[in-house]
Amino acid sequence: MNYIILGHPGAGKGTQAKKIAVKFGMVHLSTGDMFREAKKSDESINKLLSSGQLVPDEIVVNMVRERLEKNDIEKGFLLDGFPRTVKQAEELDRMLRSENIKMDGIFLINVPFEESVKRIAGRRVCACGASYHTILLPPKESGKCDRCGGVLFHRSDDKEDVIRDRFSVYEKQTKPLIEYYKESGLLIYIDGLKSESSVFEQIRGCIISGR
Repeated sequence: MNYIILGHPGAGKGTQAKKIAVKFGMVHLSTGDMFREAKKSDESINKLLSSGQLVPDEIVVNMVRERLEKNDIEKGFLLDGFPRTVKQAEELDRMLRSENIKMDGIFLINVPFEESVKRIAGRRVCACGASYHTILLPPKESGKCDRCGGVLFHRSDDKEDVIRDRFSVYEKQTKPLIEYYKESGLLIYIDGLKSESSVFEQIRGCIISGR
């Protein structure tokens, strides 16, 4: 089974993708994780991400193509953060056709703009990969990771001014993607204002029922 999870910044895509991947044994393909790794050695990608801009289509498509060529996706995958533009979606369609891979559904998590800003602005992360929220999921000790004791930090692309720029980019480049996937008949709307467990159950139910 192969799925895509869509939604604007702060919709909870990454959180749900990780849980769904574990539940169903899929590979979680997060372009966000790929970019964060790449920006350590690529200053151009670092600058784009820090300012809230999208990485050029050619770079993203090549990264995803290389990842989809690995054998571990045979049991299924969940794409998180890709595609983000109609051009990327068209490239993905071509990739999948060439490999005879069928897409089973595209989840769209809906969350209002201001709610997303609040969610992202309060997010804190640790170098070990753990994520927290100052209100929704605070660590046991302020500023310290429960898992490893490391110092939590506020990612540069999670600051409010950058968040609003990210939304502007989303509206211009990513929102048309929704219309593109509506035509495929694979788009599945998920209420992202529900609790984290409720959103998970919505997605899980759709996968089980084969929607």
